[in-house]
Amino acid sequence: MTQTATFHDLHDVTVFITGGGSGIGAALTEGFLQQGARVGFVQRSDATAFVEEMAAKYDNAPMYVQCDIADVDALKAAITQVEATLGTISVLVNNAANDARHSLDAYTVQDWDRGMAVNLRPHFFTAQAVAPGMRAAGGGSIINYSSISYMMGNAGYPGYATSKAAITGLTRSLARELGPDNIRVNALMPGWVLTDKQLEMWATPEDLAAHLDKQCLKEHLKPQDVVDATLFLASKTSRMVTAQALVVDGGVVVTG
Repeated sequence: MTQTATFHDLHDVTVFITGGGSGIGAALTEGFLQQGARVGFVQRSDATAFVEEMAAKYDNAPMYVQCDIADVDALKAAITQVEATLGTISVLVNNAANDARHSLDAYTVQDWDRGMAVNLRPHFFTAQAVAPGMRAAGGGSIINYSSISYMMGNAGYPGYATSKAAITGLTRSLARELGPDNIRVNALMPGWVLTDKQLEMWATPEDLAAHLDKQCLKEHLKPQDVVDATLFLASKTSRMVTAQALVVDGGVVVTG
């Protein structure tokens, strides 16, 4: 993993990441470790091998708590565990999501509820859990991963797109509520980041070519592209940036 920038104020800061052991989340964990941050993350699948890999590369190995983020009580307990071990969480990154494709007709009430329990509900309750510590510490940064999928109006995952649109609204509301406590809340809106999962499941040559045609910059996104943007939002370099939706997509959609 290539380090493109150093944010000195992230050294020794405690960071909590959902889904931090695979895909973009693993890249985020490593990106913060490179900055010298103390990283705790939750992952439903076994991330032991990833933790061992990070421990071999860095002096400050991440703390991993196995957890299904749909279980709010378990998620809050994981946050408490990380804070007890690593210190007050100053940076929260709500990254975990499931972008499984689904149709309107075949989607059940149970499917909808499960989708929201993974893709939206954790963003609210992790913020609720870390806010008191951030408030007592004099501030913090919350970064909610949304997506350009709802901005593009894509078909094929209406429930997922709904949750990602809601994350942007939640972000702006939390930024207003937590701003007086010097807690910044921003949404990061990735485009199509080519993780191993995307390449294995959905990235056909035809779809890749069609999407690249929509981008201003003619190069597919890599996890590092969103890691760098996340580090910026976590750092005091962006100290007056809050309630914003930062798009990192090579120029597919526009804001403003």
